[in-house]
Amino acid sequence: QVQLVESGGGLVQAGGSLRLSCAASGLTFSSYHMGWFRQAPGKEREFVAMITAIGGVTAYADSVKGRFTIFRDNAKNTVYLQMNSLKSEDTAVYYCAARRSIVGLTTTKYDYWGQGTQVTVSS
Repeated sequence: QVQLVESGGGLVQAGGSLRLSCAASGLTFSSYHMGWFRQAPGKEREFVAMITAIGGVTAYADSVKGRFTIFRDNAKNTVYLQMNSLKSEDTAVYYCAARRSIVGLTTTKYDYWGQGTQVTVSS
């Protein structure tokens, strides 16, 4: 049974930082590309960042580029999202996701999803 478990969310002031973690189990982690998405109240789930399985090629949404960094540790079956210079508009539930195919990594068409972790940025 595949499980993706996010952690590290919380309440932070604008300008602050948080690091989200996503621990994976039940799959060959190094074979999966990983993504972070977020969903704010009343809005659709949106792409934040992705990283390929091997080689660590990354991509980011324009709204977070230069502030967020995605990285992974395949030995620990974990993907991270370092979030700096947080803004109130970053407030959302953040989800990690795993996808076997390299096609469509900026879309929501992932194979597995975590349950999400809340990030709230106060202004």
